[in-house]
Amino acid sequence: MLAAPLSVADELSETGEFLDGVAAVVNEGVVLKSNFNTELESIRKRALDAQMQLPPEDVLREQVLERLILTEIQMQRANRIGLTSQISDQVVNDAIGRIADQNGVEFEDLPAMLAKDGVSYPLFRQSLREELTINELKGIEVTRNIRVSEREIEQCIIDLENNVVVNSDYELSHILLTISESASAEQLAEIEATAQSIYERLLDNADFRELAARYSEGSTALEGGSLGWLNGQQIPSIFTEVLQDVKAGDITEPFRTSNSIHIVKIDDLRSAVERSEINQSKIRHILISPNEIIDDATAKQRLSKVLEEIREGADFGEQAKLLSDDPGSANLGGDLGWSETSIFAPEFKAAAEAAELEVITEPFRTQFGWHILEVMDRRVYDNTEEIKERNCIVRIRGGKQEEETLLWLQRMRDEAFVSTRI
Repeated sequence: MLAAPLSVADELSETGEFLDGVAAVVNEGVVLKSNFNTELESIRKRALDAQMQLPPEDVLREQVLERLILTEIQMQRANRIGLTSQISDQVVNDAIGRIADQNGVEFEDLPAMLAKDGVSYPLFRQSLREELTINELKGIEVTRNIRVSEREIEQCIIDLENNVVVNSDYELSHILLTISESASAEQLAEIEATAQSIYERLLDNADFRELAARYSEGSTALEGGSLGWLNGQQIPSIFTEVLQDVKAGDITEPFRTSNSIHIVKIDDLRSAVERSEINQSKIRHILISPNEIIDDATAKQRLSKVLEEIREGADFGEQAKLLSDDPGSANLGGDLGWSETSIFAPEFKAAAEAAELEVITEPFRTQFGWHILEVMDRRVYDNTEEIKERNCIVRIRGGKQEEETLLWLQRMRDEAFVSTRI
């Protein structure tokens, strides 16, 4: 298992010195010092541009190394289940194209724009490929396993009736302290005391971004805890109650969920326009997901065979019941009901909007696996209880997702062999 670090010895200068070094050994892989230094400088530059104070140097270095260790663990996991091979150059190019559009530049001009900011285009592509892979891995191993009960949905619908949160947009920042599944009463009391101390410092006008970077265990900690703008339908259900009757600049008292303590700052808010009509599509699909037994290529091959059988006369619904890995729709013959395509993964949304009515698509890939879909009908429809229910599912999942992701990462981290070298 420790043989992997010797691979860096292959890169020697003319004097026989190493061109790179090992920052950490992670299972059968390594985190290179060059990657560590690049990530550290990138975070420092972003903080400088945002005029944000970072944690002390020793704390920052530890946080950056831990972030890279977790990335390596996740990439190793993705490789074991065959995910890394499915992020093709075209998938990366499509993502880069979206980034270029968001920045108002042409695809071919993006490398020059990155170079002006001191960003290497090859490293940018590599980082983006890792991000896409990890997002797909989380979709398979975390998001799809989050369960939402009927009671939770019913309570959500009740809570959202005439709720000001739903009808507003929020720009939020977030500090998250995790509570281990095995935490003792003393450890819990210590975490609660830390959260209260952070809150009191914030009331004394301490910089929220600085404290988020120092203490938060959320995914955006080193970006000052920023969650950006979220519309009311995107607000995690765990935030709904604390966002009642708030104004821009407010900071919530620490509040507890099952495995975390949260502090939220309302950076800004604005009224949102509620839609009275929505475009819906009636869609059914079949999903084949890669796992430890079925790799990505095999999953696609199986779905292609299913598509061929359907075109030769097999019943779509029966094939979905027999083979689909979507637990929410398989028993319904793959039927997703009447839905807005905006609730789906970007690739699924694009396929659904491009599909001709009653024509089954070719296999395509999302973070959950390989799909085929059929759009059976489209309509313009007034918002209904069905849509409220679907939105509640999205909200409840969103509220659970970060906690579940952190627990998932914690379990993988605990099981991994890690030896730091810096």
